[in-house]
Amino acid sequence: MTQSWWLNPCKPVDINVVEQAAARQQQLTKPAGSLGRLESVAVQLAGLQGQIKPTLAQVWIAIFAGDHGVVAEGVSAFPQEVTGQMLLNFVSGGAAISVLARQLGAQLEVVDLGTVNPALNLPGVRHLNIGAGTANFVQGAAMTQAQGGQALQAGRDSLLRAKVAGAQLFIGGEMGIGNTTAASALACALLDCPVAHLTGPGTGLNAEGVSHKAQVIERALALHAAQRSDALQTLFNLGGFEIAALVGAYLAAAQEGVAVLVDGFICTVAALVAVRLNPACREWLLFGHRGAEPGHRHVLETLQAEPLLELGLRLGEGSGAALAVPLLRLACDLHGQMATFAEAAVADRPA
Repeated sequence: MTQSWWLNPCKPVDINVVEQAAARQQQLTKPAGSLGRLESVAVQLAGLQGQIKPTLAQVWIAIFAGDHGVVAEGVSAFPQEVTGQMLLNFVSGGAAISVLARQLGAQLEVVDLGTVNPALNLPGVRHLNIGAGTANFVQGAAMTQAQGGQALQAGRDSLLRAKVAGAQLFIGGEMGIGNTTAASALACALLDCPVAHLTGPGTGLNAEGVSHKAQVIERALALHAAQRSDALQTLFNLGGFEIAALVGAYLAAAQEGVAVLVDGFICTVAALVAVRLNPACREWLLFGHRGAEPGHRHVLETLQAEPLLELGLRLGEGSGAALAVPLLRLACDLHGQMATFAEAAVADRPA
């Protein structure tokens, strides 16, 4: 594997700008704190962007896709070929995230890390062919060190393309039949949490299916228990190519100074891995929503993350994060365009 770039320092938040943005909030024509979290998130974005009045005109959404060998254990309600079929749906404009990206005026990139059909050649999709999906992680590591490094780099490369394009916010999404199983296994390993607490229906398993899924995860955790303290190797043992790409993107974003809006359960588990690898990246992560997958709440609490929305979503694709973008944009507009008491000639509250 190449040099461990993910350990490089993250860009520091501009504390001076945070203080100036917070001071501006105190001068706007409203009672202090009356806009609640819209105030604090605008100040946070100001510090990340290094400007007192942040803007979010340029949004980059990257969908990372990959198949999972653990699907052979019967952990998904959908057949594996759906992963490849959804790639076409993304670039054809028919997926939920495609609709959301259009409405937001966001750049949508689709990256196929490796599906069970390596012959796919879809215009508009970056096919990297790291492997024909991951290996079945109840029999061995999901990916080799080399494959893991390639997946991390793929996420980094996407972030670097986003930065060149002027992105002010990065959203990572994922697609991969079986990836809630991988994410649940990863979270259980990193948090040393009971499997039943973090295992849910994914794309629609019934109670019997969820129970079977939990048993499969238990087998995987037992197989890889000796390496549980090593976050990177645990990612390679239990993760998916698309999860590793998300990890790489989040770490690169923090290093390059691009704010991240994290999506649902799978993306939040990737954020957990990123924070374990390089804790300073946490400051660059905002969280879009709290989803319906039962493990999501637990991982959010571990990261001390308070998401912007709670709508019962469990689609993935980056959709929940995309839905939160208008809220962030409005927070920035309110912060930057409201008049101060002095500008509006409105009497301020007594000192």
